[in-house]
Amino acid sequence: MNALQNIAPADAAPAKGPYSPGIRAGNLLFVSGQIAVATDGSSLAQADLATQTRQCLANLRAVLEAGGATLQQVAKVTVYMAEPDGWPVFNPIYAEFFGAHKPARAIVPVAAFPGGFKVEVDAIAVLGD
Repeated sequence: MNALQNIAPADAAPAKGPYSPGIRAGNLLFVSGQIAVATDGSSLAQADLATQTRQCLANLRAVLEAGGATLQQVAKVTVYMAEPDGWPVFNPIYAEFFGAHKPARAIVPVAAFPGGFKVEVDAIAVLGD
């Protein structure tokens, strides 16, 4: 049985709850939901959707890199969005980060997030053996 390894980027804001930003289990890396919090811990909840999306995806990339992965190794993404008409803003930014790589993706509309956040993104990556 493989041990679980907690993953937390050294230059990221610490988790504000009883969870890890990422968990590596064997060749899988599970990244917790990332919201628009800057590396210094400041909230970007009042920022527009584009700014929040960029920060979420930058945070996602930071956890992946801390766990030895890249965006190109992501197999599954789940996007939670509180702005039902926000996809025309979200999708081009998402494409900038992932490029030609197109992981499986689920979209979950939510009524609201605590603190006024507009988007949250989690992911599962597959690492080399």
